[in-house]
Amino acid sequence: MTAAILHPASDQERERLVADFIRFCEIESPSGRERRMADAVAAELRELGLEVEEDETGPETGSDTGNLLARLPGPEGGRAILLCAHIDTVPLDAPVEVTRENGVLTNRHDAILGADNKAAVATMLGAVRRLVRDGSPLEVELLFTTCEERALRGAKAFERGRLRSEFGFVFDHASPIGEVVVASPTYYRLEARFRGQAAHAGIRPEDGRNAIAAASRAIAAMRIGRLDDETTANVGRIEGGTSPNVVAERCTVEFEARSLDDARAGEVVSEMVDATTEAASDADCDVETTVERMFRGFRLPRTAPPVEAAAAALRRTGIEPVYIATGGGSDANAFVAAGLPVVNLANGTERNHEPDESVTVEALETMLDVTLAIVAASA
Repeated sequence: MTAAILHPASDQERERLVADFIRFCEIESPSGRERRMADAVAAELRELGLEVEEDETGPETGSDTGNLLARLPGPEGGRAILLCAHIDTVPLDAPVEVTRENGVLTNRHDAILGADNKAAVATMLGAVRRLVRDGSPLEVELLFTTCEERALRGAKAFERGRLRSEFGFVFDHASPIGEVVVASPTYYRLEARFRGQAAHAGIRPEDGRNAIAAASRAIAAMRIGRLDDETTANVGRIEGGTSPNVVAERCTVEFEARSLDDARAGEVVSEMVDATTEAASDADCDVETTVERMFRGFRLPRTAPPVEAAAAALRRTGIEPVYIATGGGSDANAFVAAGLPVVNLANGTERNHEPDESVTVEALETMLDVTLAIVAASA
C-alpha cells in the first residue's frame, strides 16, 4: 500500500492536478464569499465517494458558507491525521484568467492568482484521488476552511472536538518547497479612534482640535517596521476628516504588532496604546482604542510528530527540509492554540497577495508527491 502511495504521479494525474488548480483559481472566493468554491470542492469529494459535512460557522465568520470536513477511512484502529487548506483569497482587483507560459501559471489580469491557497486545495484533492484508488494506510481528515485571510476566522470557529486526528498539516507558506514552519508569531490588531472638534479651517482654526494631527503625533512616536529579529509593528490604514477647509474632528488608524515571543507582542501593542493616549492628550483630543489578539504564536520542536513526518516525507521526495520561523500566520496557529499539533509547510507559490502571484506546474506536481509522502510517513 505504501509503495503505491509513493509512486510518482502519472501524466494523467498531473494533467488533472493542473486543470483543477486552474478551475479553482478562476472561481472567485474572497473571504466572506466562498460559497461557489465550497460547492466545487464538496462536489469533487462526493464524486470520490466521501461524505462532506459543512459546519454552521458562517454567521460567526461572516462567510456565506461554513468550513468543510470530509474523512477518508483507513484501517480500523489506526491513527488519523489532518490535511487542511483554506478556500478563501484576499480581495480581487480584477477577474482571474489563468495563463500558462514556460511552466509558470499566472493571472492574465493585474490581480492575484489565488494560488494562496488553491494550490493546496488542488494538491490535496489529487492526493485523495490516489488514496481512494489504492487505499490509505491511515484515516485522513480533510478540512477546507473559510476566512483564513481574515485572521483565521474559519479555523478559529471550527469545533476542535469534531476531529479525531493526532496531528496535522497545512500547506500555506509562499516560499520554496522544503521549508517547514516551526514557529509563527502572536498577532495583535489595534484600532485607535481619535476625536477632536470640528471648526472652519480658515476662519476659526483656534476653535478646532485636529484628530488627524493627533493621530500623526501617535504614529510619529511609534517604532514601526522590524523592531528585532522576532518582532514587527505596522500602521496599515488611516482614515479621517471631511474636507480640506474643516479641522478634522475624527480619525481612525489601524495598527498591528507581531512577535514570535508572545509576551513581547503584548509589550509592543501596549507601547502603541500608550503612544495614542499621549498623542491625543497633547492635541487636546479624545481617543478610544480596541486591542484584539487575532491569533497566538507557536513553536514546534523538531521532534513533534507532524514535523518529523513532514521532514521524512520531504526526504523521500528528494528534498532536504529547512526549518524556519515566519512572520505570517496560518490555520496552524489556530489548531496549535486548540491543542492539536499542526505544522505549516511551504508549497512553492510565489508573491502571494500580489498582482504578480505565480506558481509553477513543477511546484504543484512536487507538492502532490509531498502530500502523498506525508500520508505514508505519518502511517
